[in-house]
Amino acid sequence: MSKEKRIKNPDNRLGFGKLLLWSTSSVSVALSALVLGFVTVYCTDTLGLEPVIVGTVFLVSKLVDGVTDLIAGVIIDKTNTRWGKGRPYEIFMLFLWLSTWGLFSVPEGFSNVAKYIWIFFMYVFMNAVCTTFLNGNNVVYLVRAFKTKEQQTKLTAYSGFFTMGAGFAFNILFPMGVAKIATSAAGWSRLIGMMALPLTILGLVRMLTIKEQYNSEADVQSEQLKLADVVTLFKTNRPALMIGIVRFLYSTVTSMGVSVYYFTHVIGNVGLMGVTAAFSVIGLPLAFLMPVMRRKMGQDKMVTMGFISCIIGSLLMLLAGKNFLLVVVAGLFNAIGAVPFNMMFNMYIIDCADYNEMMGNQRLEGTMGALFGLTAKIGGAFGGFVLGALLSLVHYDGTLAVQPASSIMAIRLLASVVQLIFYIVIVIIMRSVRLDEKVKDFKHENMAEAVKAEA
Repeated sequence: MSKEKRIKNPDNRLGFGKLLLWSTSSVSVALSALVLGFVTVYCTDTLGLEPVIVGTVFLVSKLVDGVTDLIAGVIIDKTNTRWGKGRPYEIFMLFLWLSTWGLFSVPEGFSNVAKYIWIFFMYVFMNAVCTTFLNGNNVVYLVRAFKTKEQQTKLTAYSGFFTMGAGFAFNILFPMGVAKIATSAAGWSRLIGMMALPLTILGLVRMLTIKEQYNSEADVQSEQLKLADVVTLFKTNRPALMIGIVRFLYSTVTSMGVSVYYFTHVIGNVGLMGVTAAFSVIGLPLAFLMPVMRRKMGQDKMVTMGFISCIIGSLLMLLAGKNFLLVVVAGLFNAIGAVPFNMMFNMYIIDCADYNEMMGNQRLEGTMGALFGLTAKIGGAFGGFVLGALLSLVHYDGTLAVQPASSIMAIRLLASVVQLIFYIVIVIIMRSVRLDEKVKDFKHENMAEAVKAEA
């Protein structure tokens, strides 16, 4: 039976070569985001800047982001070029890594005020412009480069294998690079520069090799997209709103950057972050189970179970203290729990677009991609603000080799209790989404109507 289905639906096949080429852009963007997890410690411990001011700078930058994300989403949805609709915006990969390198290359001779201004503008350009267009174009490009929903699901899951694999490698190697190279401001600039050139080239491979071949019937309508259509999205698509809130909360947790502080001041060896990441690679093979699990239990339930695993990891971190083995186990629960949400997130954008269509509205894949990207970036900035505010509250001083007990306790609470609260809220929200059921019922109704029409 399954063999017969494959013969009847050759478009469902996904060649390894195309999978590899498609994954290059996602890997590059993901590593750029992981680098940002170290920007706060760079600002506080290397540049000697105030944690609360650094966090505030990142948070204020999101005001600009809110405007550019909305504009970028509408621009992408209205685009129609000979290169396609989403593909042309891959060029922002070049500027993404240029601004990432610039963010970690603050001139040492600048005053503190000048350093804050430099960081603000580099961070804004990196996030509000480059990452915005790369988030907004991703699903638009996907659904026009690959024909069937099954193929898109496989691609999203299997490309996640490469993305997470690169992330694991980063988490093993980058802390070692920080310990050996990033011992000064010039060292940070050199370390990021060593990454920026090869990852820029890698990130442009997809744009140069994979074409958009399948136009959506809604593409002609999207050229007449109006701001009112975006307003309608917020009014009628409740699942999209819920998923956006979850993305914000999850990004807040993962972007705090507390791990580097934890390993530096609680464990006492930042290089051991890499060892923890090496154990987390156990969760990588889950990528190959994602399409089957999504089909069997639905994406909402699969993602909720993942976040329950993160709750267990946060509880273990609360008990861990200096116990490195327990920290490793906690990291493993967190890594496994993050797999469904991270690997399959693009399918949420497609499902939310289906829901838009179900409600009689335009699909707006580009707009939703940009808006979901905005929620992630606001969450990331808010996480940095929470970290900076709490560290300032307990008088953390990055120039001290040994931190006071109040700072150590604050770092431990950020790595456990604060994250635990966020994950519990996420699970509560996820239980109310039920996007799988709504989209499935809509498709069944359409199939029934089609059968009646043929009869």
